[in-house]
Amino acid sequence: MSCWTKRGCDEEMSGRCPHVSAEVYSPCPADCNYSFCSNPQHIIAKDVSLLLDPEVDRTAAIKEQCYYCEFFLTNGPKIDKSVHHE
Repeated sequence: MSCWTKRGCDEEMSGRCPHVSAEVYSPCPADCNYSFCSNPQHIIAKDVSLLLDPEVDRTAAIKEQCYYCEFFLTNGPKIDKSVHHE
């Protein structure tokens, strides 16, 4: 399981987390008390091209905090360009 797929809240809290929704993508906001990431690989990215990389699939991240994480931006899933939307 990738770190960007784990919420910060425990199982009990996840059951009543206002950010969990099966119908709509709703990541835990960065200011949520339970979105804190304590993983040693969590480093805030400083490279603007990495932060703005259009190929990173940000919907794979369950927490907004991952959007700025160098580890996620470098190792997270990329958007599949072979899928064409008409």
